[in-house]
Amino acid sequence: MSIGYACLNIGTPHTNIRRLMQKNATPEKLTEVTAHNLAALERMIDYNRKNGIKFFRISSDLIPFGSSPVNPLAWSEIHREAFDRIGVMIRKAGIRVSLHPGQYTVLNSPTEDVVQRAIEDLIYHDKILTALGADQTNKIVLHVGGIYGDKEEALLRFEQNFHHLPEAVQNRMIIENDDRLYNIEDVIQLANRLQIPAVYDNLHHAINPPPSGGTDRYWIAEAKKTWKAADGSQKIHYSQQSPGKRPGAHTDTIDLDTFLQFHNELEDPAIDIMLEVKDKNLSAIKCQNATTENKRISLLEKEWGRYKYMILEKSAAHYQAIRILLKDKSAYLVREFYSLIEDALAKETELGSTENAAQHVWGYFKNKATPHEHEAFTKNMENYRKGTGSLATVKRQLFKLAMKYEEKYLLESLYFYIGET
Repeated sequence: MSIGYACLNIGTPHTNIRRLMQKNATPEKLTEVTAHNLAALERMIDYNRKNGIKFFRISSDLIPFGSSPVNPLAWSEIHREAFDRIGVMIRKAGIRVSLHPGQYTVLNSPTEDVVQRAIEDLIYHDKILTALGADQTNKIVLHVGGIYGDKEEALLRFEQNFHHLPEAVQNRMIIENDDRLYNIEDVIQLANRLQIPAVYDNLHHAINPPPSGGTDRYWIAEAKKTWKAADGSQKIHYSQQSPGKRPGAHTDTIDLDTFLQFHNELEDPAIDIMLEVKDKNLSAIKCQNATTENKRISLLEKEWGRYKYMILEKSAAHYQAIRILLKDKSAYLVREFYSLIEDALAKETELGSTENAAQHVWGYFKNKATPHEHEAFTKNMENYRKGTGSLATVKRQLFKLAMKYEEKYLLESLYFYIGET
């Protein structure tokens, strides 16, 4: 089993994916932004490799205007070296990648121009995976689309337009149930007609179940029947409903107890789970650590290195409680560990705690900082205490110092990436 996350990475410097406005899409800018995005992807793949994450969704925004005439460049050739290098990293690390076109890629639209753009976009997504040297087990996920007043006609139109796709794209395609129009039973029936895999999404199913109902366990087993050996392991999407928000809104983080209840019901130990959650890789590692058979305290200690100053900023009591918990080297108290982290991160920040954490981080620099840097930190802290400055200003200076003095431990922590920055 592999647990993955989608598109973006939290806590790794220089992994942002840039976009371009059409008016700025000159050949030079397109080349520059594509190079930047490929470098960001390489850093994310390297992070995944180092942290044992074997499942990752690549952002569809990787190549600006990649499926549009706005970008006429032969980008896969211009950036061949980067694609080859990243592809080798992916294969050596045993990482499975996927892509998920957005809501405007509608293959079953009754409008011919919309369908043509959808076909071009799906070809673009396949071109990324091909440039990376990824085989057929690396997939493109798509929703069925709209109903347009006649569901059966819309399903037939999807089927007809699917056969207009190049064979290479067809071989990568998988379709997913959504939270409004096409339930998992609809999708499985269509997948069987097309002989392609169906992806089960638990939250979409909870919001939009078929009339017959059915549990997660039942529909995951039914969806599995659509997966052939050439498609690789079955993959599913997992997310949790954010309380008080619109149906389908994802939580900031995965609640571990709820996830483990779901996980313990799974029959297939080889299934791949794509988490759809706002804190991305953080939840992926949390769920990975909670389900691993290799229960080593060093996994939690590594996590603590990332979280410790962020927790100290929120609650000194939780900081001390986690330190005490980790003193027991014979136990693997993963639920208790993440419960304390989740509880601390949910707290409102208070001046005393934030100042305490900032001073701890400043301790990495105070013996090597210049007089000007000392003066700036003192001034920033005074302004923050008096309410005339912000915590964000304090942390921006500390981040710049961490970059300047190459404090890797701090740069790999979450102190600069969660909360007020």
